[in-house]
Amino acid sequence: MAVKIRLMRLGARGQPFYRLVVADSRSPRTGRYIEAIGYYNPTTEPSTIKVDEVKALGWLRKGARPSDAARVLLTRSGVLAKWEARKKDAQT
Repeated sequence: MAVKIRLMRLGARGQPFYRLVVADSRSPRTGRYIEAIGYYNPTTEPSTIKVDEVKALGWLRKGARPSDAARVLLTRSGVLAKWEARKKDAQT
């Protein structure tokens, strides 16, 4: 089973709200997911990004691949930088 970290769209028309979820890559965008690890609200000023670092790093360690949009959010929240640092430490 290929696992992805991706965004799940919620909210009304014109008021998007996204949940950062870990899901099977074959499930639909608003379908079942394994675990919610954060959220993103682009309607606030500035945009609100909340990511549970422990859960996100745990899923990255297990092999979950972030989508392009999820990668941007993980980079902005600093989780991806910590993941890259851990990978470098493991290689040395």
